Amino acid sequence: QVQLVESGGGLVQAGGSLRLSCAASGLTFSKFRMGWFRQAPGKEREFVALISQNGGSTYYADSVKGRFTISRDNAKNTVYLQMNNLKPEDTAAYYCAADRGYSGTTPGDMDYWGKGTLVTVSS
Repeated sequence: QVQLVESGGGLVQAGGSLRLSCAASGLTFSKFRMGWFRQAPGKEREFVALISQNGGSTYYADSVKGRFTISRDNAKNTVYLQMNNLKPEDTAAYYCAADRGYSGTTPGDMDYWGKGTLVTVSS
């Protein structure tokens, strides 16, 4: 079965950096768009970033543009999220997601989900 396993979350001070990883198995990785979403306590899950199947196209939420970078290594079945200049409002559980389609950035557009990794940014 499909498994997406996130890692790399933790506690960081404002202005710091973290790199999240998501290892995928049970699917033909290169045929899936990969995305990162986040959910803060009491809030709905929201789109963060997404990368196309071959990595040629990337999309970001306005709130993270210029600070976060999504990338993928199809040889390693892994997608990454480099997060720089972190802010307290970035505190959330971050989820990796996979989509066999070609459009859409809402949680409902994604087919598979990881269990999440927690990112806490202190002020």
